[in-house]
Amino acid sequence: MATKKEEPGVAAVNRALSILLAFEKSVEGMTLAEISTATGLYHSTILRLCESLEHAGFINRLDDGRFMLGATPFYLGMLYQETFRIWDYAAPVLRMLVRDTKETVAIYIREGNDRICLHRMVQPRAVRMHVREGERVELDKGAAGKVLLAFSGEKGERFDIIRQSYYSVSLSERGSEAAAIACPIFGPKQKLICSISLGMPVFRFDRKIFKEFLPKVMEAAAAITKKCGGDHSVFLPPYRHIAKVKFASKK
Repeated sequence: MATKKEEPGVAAVNRALSILLAFEKSVEGMTLAEISTATGLYHSTILRLCESLEHAGFINRLDDGRFMLGATPFYLGMLYQETFRIWDYAAPVLRMLVRDTKETVAIYIREGNDRICLHRMVQPRAVRMHVREGERVELDKGAAGKVLLAFSGEKGERFDIIRQSYYSVSLSERGSEAAAIACPIFGPKQKLICSISLGMPVFRFDRKIFKEFLPKVMEAAAAITKKCGGDHSVFLPPYRHIAKVKFASKK
């Protein structure tokens, strides 16, 4: 007889969290029966847990018997916004990506029609990409910019392709010697936060390097997205090849 896979942590806490998450699609509140349907919990269990949740301000029970979210989740959300720093989640991932590729990694955010390098890590090499934190670049040039445009709703076939594949590649767009692979980073509800870019001199960007590095960038994007509360499954293989790329020829 197959046994049900146990959830990590404390069972009672997991049940209470499932009740809170059930309110995700409820604007008008939920009845006891609706919560039971959404969570699979017994009425008696829901009532016990809701008593604790109501005491802590996570939910309110109205006079007509419906339950609604209380003020505490809103307060915690405000605290999260105030304390959120992408660097806290991205730093160890960027460090590993630099170690594995020996190239330059950067995080870009959108500001108007530009993108700004928020963070970057580099590997000491004789020839490498020079990216400075705080540097402002045109949004329509480079893989990172196109990712930010695509997942901000920019229309056009090339942006549709990026949205389908979850990455972009650029060759000699900002300069004649630069190449990059970039992916989006998502937060809750798949809201775009930033883009992660792996940059290198174009002479090192051949077909072999592309096939080796694309999974590493996708895995980095997945790791940061997961930490930020987004759906990281969009970065799982198999990876879609979005276009024919003219790679550097090795002499």
